[in-house]
Amino acid sequence: MRKEPTEAENVLWRFLCDAQLGYKFRRQHIIDSYIVDFACLQKKLIIEVDGKYHLETEQQELDKQREQRLKSLGFTIIRFANEQIIHDTDNTLLTIKQHLQNG
Repeated sequence: MRKEPTEAENVLWRFLCDAQLGYKFRRQHIIDSYIVDFACLQKKLIIEVDGKYHLETEQQELDKQREQRLKSLGFTIIRFANEQIIHDTDNTLLTIKQHLQNG
């Protein structure tokens, strides 16, 4: 997955890498039995980038189970659609910054 990231993942990683938001993020990081798109372990924040398949009922149920498990480990999960990251990057970053400050 790290070798073939989506356009949205590439856009977001440009802002998350090298602690540009004040905190270190890991990309495609393993937590429990899951690989999360981005994780800030210091703030226990997970960022998931969702493609259209996340709109399918079966995938939504899997995402719900996954989120419940990760939340039980103390993580906060925020999700962004690919289109949101690509077309509204400023608000995406603002949301992430707010979670980092409040978390």
